[in-house]
Amino acid sequence: MRFSLPLLAAMFLLAACSPPGEGQSAPKADAPAKRDALGFPMADRPVAGIVASEWSNGPDRDAADESGQLVRGLEIKPGMAVADIGAGSGYHTLRLSPAVGASGVVYAEDIVEAYLSGLRREAERRKLRNVKIVVGTPDDPKLPAGAVDRAVMVHMYHEIESPYALLWNLAGSLKPGGRVGVIDLDRPTNSHGTPPALLKCEFEAVGYKRLSHGPLEGGIGYLAVFEAPAARPKPADIKPCKAPPAAR
Repeated sequence: MRFSLPLLAAMFLLAACSPPGEGQSAPKADAPAKRDALGFPMADRPVAGIVASEWSNGPDRDAADESGQLVRGLEIKPGMAVADIGAGSGYHTLRLSPAVGASGVVYAEDIVEAYLSGLRREAERRKLRNVKIVVGTPDDPKLPAGAVDRAVMVHMYHEIESPYALLWNLAGSLKPGGRVGVIDLDRPTNSHGTPPALLKCEFEAVGYKRLSHGPLEGGIGYLAVFEAPAARPKPADIKPCKAPPAAR
């Protein structure tokens, strides 16, 4: 069947002006972010499973002086209060204890109490009296308010189920000017890493400021350092970050 040019033009105009559902589909609006009972947005990315109480106790970390690089990068000094978030078996807790000295404290925090039981015994065996064990929850590390100078998250950020709620609660435990250091690998979260741009976005969504970012020596990942927010946003005002396709 053939149509004249005027008739074809009229048909094209009719199709262009017809309402959605009559020859065309309406553009899909982004679905509102899923939020928890307290109003915090849920992570829009895969969450890696907790596979062990430790990332690695192998010689690669010791050879690279991972703890030393962490202490220097965060300017950890004697007398400070440092929180080891996701302490697990305590690889860093046991090394941070002498760094803060007898006048300092290391809060060894984890959500798996069984991991902390072993760490408690090891700390007692070594007579590390400045180590305090803290059992947290997936959305709250349960640390004392305004008591922490530095917090570290080493090869575990990708395992956090509720990053916005946890970072918000952690901010309440940091002193003014307190810092958080994150060590992770630059790869998708479901491959046990965190893309640096995604990490920066999630921290900044809660009001943190990134101070530095760079690779660690020894090929063991990167270190990103963030400063605590001067004021925390309301949970409902936090806008979640969308992970890039490569991070899913």
